[in-house]
Amino acid sequence: MDLKSKIILVSGPTASGKSSFAIQLAKKINGEIINADSMQVYKELKILTVRPKIKEYKNVKHHLYGFLSVKKNFSVGSWLKLTLQKIKEIKKKNKVPILVGGTGLYFKALTEGLVKIPNIPIKYRNKIRTLQKTIGQKKFFNKLIKLDPLVKNKIKKGAIEEVKKFLKLKIKKDRTSNKVIGINEIRDFLEKKSNLNEIKERISIKTRQYAKRQSTWARGQMSDWQKINPKDLSKLLKKI
Repeated sequence: MDLKSKIILVSGPTASGKSSFAIQLAKKINGEIINADSMQVYKELKILTVRPKIKEYKNVKHHLYGFLSVKKNFSVGSWLKLTLQKIKEIKKKNKVPILVGGTGLYFKALTEGLVKIPNIPIKYRNKIRTLQKTIGQKKFFNKLIKLDPLVKNKIKKGAIEEVKKFLKLKIKKDRTSNKVIGINEIRDFLEKKSNLNEIKERISIKTRQYAKRQSTWARGQMSDWQKINPKDLSKLLKKI
């Protein structure tokens, strides 16, 4: 397979291991990574959006991560324009563009052009709420942490400091950066409307719901994509 003529797209819900996989893949095939996550574009929100670590940037060239101010809005069209430019730049260097993220509409825009966002079923939310009532809040929180350990790393001291700085900027309510999970929850904590355990639970629930929405999108809009179990990623890398 002539990888140099290809563009590799790696999509998946939060905490699925896609970023780590993409970095290892880039090392193997001389690739560079382009961000396809709508929240990881903001430079002031490194912790809450779980951006790749600095040491990972050094090993593999990353593009469109943390380059935009939270004061600015960022559309799918804006991302697509920048991404097409980056793809051309990477290919000129005889390297392979690897797009990584969980924003399904970004991938849809790249492969099929801009489309209207479909209605996403709400039934999964009812399942989550029922489970929460059945097993209780404490057990529910512990279950979420096991399913999505990445969330636990969000409520570190650095995340609180990050939100403090964000709030000082007095971002307009219509800015897309306000949608980053953790901002509203930590704001409530800082205003003493919620305690630390409560915001941990709320962030966990929201993150899990977000992952579900990503999965729902993928099933409906990316059904023809090759699906890989996160457990099999290391095996796939060995075959490449």
